[in-house]
Amino acid sequence: MFTIKNVSKSYNKNGEKAVDSLNLTVNNGEIFGFLGPNGAGKTTSIKIVTGILKPDEGDVFLDDISIKERPIAAKRQFAFVPDNPETFSRLRAIEYLNFIGDVYKISSQDRKRRIEYFCQKFGLKEVLNNRINSFSHGMKQKLFLIASLITDPQNWILDEPMVGLDPEAAFIIKEIMRERTVAGKSVFFSTHVMEVAEKLCDKIGIIKRGKLIFVGTMEDLKQKHSQEGKSLEDIFLSLIGSDVKKTE
Repeated sequence: MFTIKNVSKSYNKNGEKAVDSLNLTVNNGEIFGFLGPNGAGKTTSIKIVTGILKPDEGDVFLDDISIKERPIAAKRQFAFVPDNPETFSRLRAIEYLNFIGDVYKISSQDRKRRIEYFCQKFGLKEVLNNRINSFSHGMKQKLFLIASLITDPQNWILDEPMVGLDPEAAFIIKEIMRERTVAGKSVFFSTHVMEVAEKLCDKIGIIKRGKLIFVGTMEDLKQKHSQEGKSLEDIFLSLIGSDVKKTE
C-alpha cells in the first residue's frame, strides 16, 4: 500500500499548483484508477509518488517508508511504468531486463523464470536479442511492463498503461492487475477512459486542476452524483467540466 499525505507541487513562480493538498491511500489487494482530463495533475502526482519529482509540501509513504527520508528503500517497494516507453535504445531487450534485475537484486533463478513467463505472455520471447531501437512503440511498452513485473513489486504504478497497446496486450495487463491484487498487492494506474476504470477498478480517484474531487467506489460515485447524468461517462464529464490546464 502507499499513502500520499498533504502533497502540493507548483511549477510557476506565481504559485499556481499543479497538485494541491493531495491526500490519498491505495490499499493492498486493490486496483485503484486515477482519473482526470489532460492537464489535471495525474502525471505530476505519479512523478511525486515515484520520487521523480519532489513535492513542495507533504510526503509519500510506500509501505510506511517515507520517500523523502528514505528514497532508496521506498523505491524498492514499487515498480513504475511511465507513459513514454523510452530507455537505453542501443541495448538489447534481454540486456535491459537483466539490468533491471541487477538493480533490484533479483536472483538468477527468479529472473530467468519471470523473464521467460512474461515474455511468452506478451509475445516478446523471440525478439529478446534485438536492440530496443528496432522496437515499435507497442513493443517498447510491453518491454517496460515486463521489466516492472520481473521485480514482483508490492505496488505496481502505471501511467496510462493501455495507450498504444493492441487489444490482446491490454487484456493481458488487466488480467495481471487482477492476479496481483488477489495476491495482496496494490495496483495504481492513471487513465482518462471511464469505461476502463468502471470495469476494472475497486476504487477510483478523480482529480481536477490539481485537486482531488472524488475518492471511492463506482457505486459511491453513482449514488453521490446520480443527478449529473444517467451514465458514468455523463457523471465524469459533468465533474471535470471543460476548465482544465493545457499541460500536465
